[in-house]
Amino acid sequence: MKILVCISQVPDTTTKIAFSDNNTTFNTQGVTMIINPYDEWYSLVRALELTEAGTAATVNLVTVGKADAEPVIRKALALGGDEAIRIDTDSNDPYVVAAQIAAYAKSENYDLVLCGKESIDYNNGVVGGMLAEMLDMNYIGFATKIDVAGNEVTVAREIEGGEEVDTCAFPVVISCQKGVAEARIPNMRGIMAARTKPLKVVAPADVQPLSQIVSYEMPPAKTGVKLISADNMDELVSLLHTEAKVI
Repeated sequence: MKILVCISQVPDTTTKIAFSDNNTTFNTQGVTMIINPYDEWYSLVRALELTEAGTAATVNLVTVGKADAEPVIRKALALGGDEAIRIDTDSNDPYVVAAQIAAYAKSENYDLVLCGKESIDYNNGVVGGMLAEMLDMNYIGFATKIDVAGNEVTVAREIEGGEEVDTCAFPVVISCQKGVAEARIPNMRGIMAARTKPLKVVAPADVQPLSQIVSYEMPPAKTGVKLISADNMDELVSLLHTEAKVI
């Protein structure tokens, strides 16, 4: 079985966010970039587990990004995988990202394509579904468990108020979330091996974005907290009515 794992580069969650160019551009100066956790901790690790179990023969990694994304894809290689592919373009439009990956993957005959349920920067959560449509593959989203037997995959996924279990024939695209696998940390052997593993750079397809970001804005600053005595319920009710306007 041949697996492709989609990797995206995102800002570290501890990063102090700032914008430039009249709030139209995310300012990356001084920002530490990491692998999107849903891609790293769940999609990639589950792909590696399938390899270790003898179910998968090949695991490739793909990212859409410029040269500054290479340290992130190298870190992903340090966890495992046979080869990385960087599609040499950058976009925050999910359609463009999906189309670029699809353009590369169409001729590679992957049986299973794994991606995180969303990236933690834009939280769109739509690349997996778009990619499945473009590749003419089945799609199962928000997986919490993935098991492979023969030519079928069984996927558990969260739904409103419970869990759903689906079976599907290959090829298939699956987006992953917490529960699919346990996070791993690259070891020294993996880090050294990643330096010599192939990282192929491919030219981007001619894809026009369907959306553009007009502007960014920071969330409103947190206001002060008023402490009300537990014996003064009348004041609490009054404030909820006149200031918070929630009752």
